[in-house]
Amino acid sequence: MFDGFEAFDIGTAGASVHGRVGGEGPPVLLLHGIPETHRMWHRVAPRLADHHTVVVTDLRGYGDSGKPPSTADHEPYSMRAIGADQLEVMRRLGYDTFSVVGHDRGARCAYRLALDHPEAVTRLGVIDVVPVGDAYDRADKDFSLAYWQWSFLAAPEPVPEQFIGAAPATLVDFMLDTWAEVKDAFPAEVRAEYVAKFSDPETVHAICEEFRAAATLDYEQDEADRGHRRIECPVLFLWSEHGAVAKLYDDPLAMWRAWAGDVRGGPVPVGHFIPEEAPEETTRQLVDFLR
Repeated sequence: MFDGFEAFDIGTAGASVHGRVGGEGPPVLLLHGIPETHRMWHRVAPRLADHHTVVVTDLRGYGDSGKPPSTADHEPYSMRAIGADQLEVMRRLGYDTFSVVGHDRGARCAYRLALDHPEAVTRLGVIDVVPVGDAYDRADKDFSLAYWQWSFLAAPEPVPEQFIGAAPATLVDFMLDTWAEVKDAFPAEVRAEYVAKFSDPETVHAICEEFRAAATLDYEQDEADRGHRRIECPVLFLWSEHGAVAKLYDDPLAMWRAWAGDVRGGPVPVGHFIPEEAPEETTRQLVDFLR
């Protein structure tokens, strides 16, 4: 799936990060969402590598990246900490400046990285999310039903961990099957990989900790930055025409324009997993944006 890419495991100050790198040209970092790993980019990364040096990684806590112990305030699984991993990886690979594109949880890491380290991020792509502070501030009954995982996974330990541990495939398949519009978007080997990684108790706990951090530290950091810090680089925002973002928000593009001066993008006529459901369109949009 990643012909010509070289696998790596890089130790950072906070965790080890597993990933792959391939291609030539300006560097771009691709970050995945839940319940996936870096493999979600398998249809996009090789094509993008015709134009760029492409780095794909597993976020801290996911896939084959490290799962360090958490703390009472969940700080090791805040997007600020997870983003610091990714910055260190890119510097270790020799890239002080780079573009970053994230889907779902990876998009939250990507925009936090752009806010915290504007000197490093030259272009930012966010796929099918709005900022976490805006999401919580506008939450209502429809939000709670559409984004049930935000409450379930952030519930106190060990409740979600034990429920997921009893039937990890049920949760992964439910996410993939109900959030996607293109039902054959996930090859059997990719789906099996997602289920296998989600079957590890340490991974499940780390992911729950990440959602607990989202409801606390990530939200607090967004609110602290609102009106005081902005994303300085150009932003591309793509969202699912059929998903929760389109249903919950009348003008999601305007929500990102409140955080950045140069924002472009639009809806894509597939489900939540845009890079896997519409790889050609995703690649086209990214090549044009990153050019």
